[in-house]
Amino acid sequence: MNLYAKRCIVTGGAGFIGSALVRLLINETQAEVLVVDKLTYAGVPESLKEVGLDSETLSSSNPRLRFLKADICDQTEMDRAFDELKPDTIFHLAAESHVDRSIDGPGEFIRTNVVGTATLLQAALKYWKNLREEARSAFRFQHISTDEVYGTLGETGYFTEKTPYSPHSPYSASKASSDHLVRAWHDTYGLPVLITNCSNNYGPYHFPEKLIPLIILNCLDRKPLPVYGKGANVRDWLYVEDHARALLLVNEKGKSGETYNVGGHNERTNLEVVKTVCAILDELRPLENNEKYDSLITYVTDRPGHDLRYAIDPKKLMDNLGWKPKENFDTGIRKTVQWYLDNEWWWGPIHRGKYCGERLGIGK
Repeated sequence: MNLYAKRCIVTGGAGFIGSALVRLLINETQAEVLVVDKLTYAGVPESLKEVGLDSETLSSSNPRLRFLKADICDQTEMDRAFDELKPDTIFHLAAESHVDRSIDGPGEFIRTNVVGTATLLQAALKYWKNLREEARSAFRFQHISTDEVYGTLGETGYFTEKTPYSPHSPYSASKASSDHLVRAWHDTYGLPVLITNCSNNYGPYHFPEKLIPLIILNCLDRKPLPVYGKGANVRDWLYVEDHARALLLVNEKGKSGETYNVGGHNERTNLEVVKTVCAILDELRPLENNEKYDSLITYVTDRPGHDLRYAIDPKKLMDNLGWKPKENFDTGIRKTVQWYLDNEWWWGPIHRGKYCGERLGIGK
């Protein structure tokens, strides 16, 4: 069955990566989409406004898009979602995802990322077992995970699909657990699954607790730009729309039971990222008296267990499935900064209500 005509459940579809995937499915395919999202603090239904979702009523003007506000830990609700849509595939992105918040409150990460994934797997297995043979063969449970499950790298080398797991934060440990559960349901019950592990995403509609939107908005507010430690930690940055396209490609062409790493080959230290954002804003939104935004950089105590370097080798995805990112970091970060300058309607209410830039992850 061609992906572009599939019925898809997208869990976490009001989140950052999930909403990018939903916008792609609605705008560029003929897929029918059911978004399942609990709408925690990071679930922003306004991120789906351009594809027809009314954020107040959660109803959609697009006949191919539906929204179910539900907790993935609720077995009854997940069973109902499968029964109502009768999906050909499920993209599982619902997760607590911020490392700093996992340090402050690990319990919710275990509940959502581990228990929630197990609940979804049971709902999917029950549904899949009752499908006819052709539909059983075509069905996919696609689990979207992170490179953080692999731990940390030294100054050289890359994560591959065969890298042993070595998570160091409550967040990465919970995601590693969910990855193992998905593989277990494939190996034990035969459920057709796909797993992707991605590097750090950035781009439009990114909740402002994360580094890049936090720096952009702090610059606009003339607030200090917090840099952990010396800013030497390295991340491989992936533009979110490139990631969404990779997810579609894996769903369409990936082999059941396989893992595919998605990375941008865009390594930058955290300090380089901050200085790049500052330089773009110096150009696009200059300060008075020729002041520079990087004068706001403030070095703060590093967070506990901060991994030194992540870098993904996406060779398998590129060679086997033909994926190639459209953006490099220089083009993607400029698009991202411009998007935040142009879209205060989206981030303004968040910035004034849900999250206004306070420090997280200090173990309180």
